[in-house]
Amino acid sequence: MPTTTTTTTIATTTATITATITAAAPGETAPPALGTLLLADDDNSFRQRLAVTLGRRGFDVRAASSLAEARVLMRAIQPSHAVIDLRLGDGNGLDLVSELRSIHPDTRVVILTGYGNLATAVAAVKEGAIDYLAKPADPEDLVTALLAPKGERPEPPTEPMSADRVRWEHIQRVHELCDRNVSETARRLKMHRRTLQRILAKRSPR
Repeated sequence: MPTTTTTTTIATTTATITATITAAAPGETAPPALGTLLLADDDNSFRQRLAVTLGRRGFDVRAASSLAEARVLMRAIQPSHAVIDLRLGDGNGLDLVSELRSIHPDTRVVILTGYGNLATAVAAVKEGAIDYLAKPADPEDLVTALLAPKGERPEPPTEPMSADRVRWEHIQRVHELCDRNVSETARRLKMHRRTLQRILAKRSPR
């Protein structure tokens, strides 16, 4: 069943923040309430898709597209959960994690990033994140991490994306960031243009 998405704008002196709240459509059983979730990611299409998915799972999602917006929003709400991109356009998501935990120490934070490495994973956990997922993260893996019992590590995914699927998702993301310019995408990925075109023309691998 389709869902109804209501967009509420919170005006502040420093930023305008868009809060995305996904509710059940008429006649549809509402998902269980899982708490308020702060979502901070500067990738507009990814943020919007993730907000809808998490809203359908029962989270009251409040979305911000920048570090500045997220800072204002986290003072206006009391998030039980947070999903934060490591690299936001105007700053480092790790700074937001430490600030958020100082204001709301019980908030369960998951860091998302397309620039995964061991050093940043360790830094994220030290700042108070409960888990660290590399983009493109499967929404089910994200929900599992957010809802893991306090003090316990999230369960490993039962059906993680294959290496081919992760590669395909990464190529698609870079293609979108390059405004679907095949030549520029190929240059950034250090791929032959024709090879990239063949990959883009195929269905996503399982």
